[in-house]
This record gives sequence, structure tokens and C-alpha cells, in this order.
Amino acid sequence: MFSGRLCTQMNDLLQKGNAAQAKAELTARERVYQAKRRAKKESGWRGSWVLLRRETTRFLSMAGQSVISPVLTTMLYFVVFGFTLGERLQEVKGIPYIDFLVPGLVMLNLINSAYMNSAFSLFLSKIHGSIVDLLVTPLTPLQIMVAYLGASLFRALLTGGMIWGVAAFMGAETIHNMSITIIFMVLTALGFALLGLVVAIWSRDFDQVNFLPSFLLMPLTFLGGVFYSIEMLPDKWAMISKFNPILYMVNGLRYGMTGVSDVPVYLGMAIVAVLVLAAGCLAGWMLASGKRLRDGS
Repeated sequence: MFSGRLCTQMNDLLQKGNAAQAKAELTARERVYQAKRRAKKESGWRGSWVLLRRETTRFLSMAGQSVISPVLTTMLYFVVFGFTLGERLQEVKGIPYIDFLVPGLVMLNLINSAYMNSAFSLFLSKIHGSIVDLLVTPLTPLQIMVAYLGASLFRALLTGGMIWGVAAFMGAETIHNMSITIIFMVLTALGFALLGLVVAIWSRDFDQVNFLPSFLLMPLTFLGGVFYSIEMLPDKWAMISKFNPILYMVNGLRYGMTGVSDVPVYLGMAIVAVLVLAAGCLAGWMLASGKRLRDGS
């Protein structure tokens, strides 16, 4: 149909005696038509892939800081607590203390890596002003969000997987239920990556971006059963610990890796799913509105 229109338009222009102009104009129209078809077909997802690749390349270009450093730091926890306390505790809930420790350390790293990657990447784009260029592209808020989440998820799973692998090399046996393990790793990383986007959009300076991991996430993670079972605590503190959502994430991953847990596993899965849903809706709304992105207010 389009070719027929082109022929008709060309004949009309030829009849006017300007063949060169007719050819140039119809070639331009053909290019515009093909560009519109490609844009409609791709629906912006090609741009989302390019953004994902850029974000992935960004943290891989400084892998020593973004990947290797947290792995080494976490393995120091493993060596110090695993081999010193392990000699005293021997077993926790019927499994070696080293095996008990690994899921908590993996979860600690997943939370930090996912949050830091999305929060600082988006915040840097915001303060440098490049976020405005991104907002005026044909990319939808969902496509932008998917790109940032994909890079954060890749970084979190890469570092978490490396810690898991090194722990296995050092003798830990932490493979019980692979499906539950992967579900908790992926959902937790997604949840805190989304939380990182929300904080990055809301924050006006680096202190506000750092506030959540320094004064909330880190204490809750260390008090979330990373190094101990809440059965070791007095009844009062064990009850208080059950109001810590990270406790359910740590124990969900611990069940997937070792088969033991202090709390119901599916309750933990529901808590992580609610976090992903709530943070996803909030991040999507904030990206769509452009609040605190275009004008910083």
C-alpha cells in the first residue's frame, strides 16, 4: 500500500517537471516511515537494553570497588566469625556453624550491593543533570526502571554468588533447596534495588542517600540473625526480633541453603514480595511524575 502511494506521489511530482526533487522528497519520506516503524516495533526496549548495558559496564569498569572489595570484606567476616566462633559453637540448629553463617553473609551482601548500585547510579545522574536527557527520551518509566534494576540485580547476584562459591571452596555445604535459594536472592535484590531508586529520587545530597544503609539497613541486617539464631536470645528479644523484616529474608535464604529456619519460610517470601511490589509502585510513580528529578524540589 505504501509503495503504491509512493508511486502516485512520484508521478504527481514528475508531472510538475522536477524529477530530482521528487526523488529526494520521496526518499526522505521513506526513511521517516521506516524509522517510525522501527520505533513502534521496538517500543523503547532497545533503548532500555542500551541503558542496562551502560549501567552494567559502569560498575564492571570499577570491579575492584564494586565487586571484589565487598566480597573480600564479607569473607573476612566468614573467616573471623566462622572459624573463631565455630570452634566454640560447633553446631547451630543441628548444622555446622560455618554452614549456618554463609546465608546471612550472602544476604548481607545482596542487600548492600543492590541498594548501592541503583541508589548511587541514579543519584549521580540526577546531580550531574544527565537524568533530564534520559527523561526526554521515548523510554517509559518502566523501561528506565527495568534497566537500573537489571544492572543492580546482576551486580548483587554476581557478588553474592562469588561469596557463596568461595564459602563452598572453604568447606561450607549450603545447597538444600535451589529454587527457594534463587527466589529469595532475586526477590531481595530486586526489593532493595527498587528501594535504592526511591531514595535516590527523594534525596538532595549524599548524606541522605547514605542515611538508609548506615543507620537502618546495616543495624537491621546485623540484628536479623546473620551471625546467630534468635533461639539463642532471651524470649523478650527474640519476640522483638520477629518485627525485623530482614530476619525473614535471612532465614528464608538460610532455609534454601541449609534447610533450617527460625521463622516460617513462606511468610518471609510474602514479606519480600510485598517489599518488591510496594517499592516498585512507588519508584514507578516517582519516575513518571519527575518529582525531584527535573527540578530537584
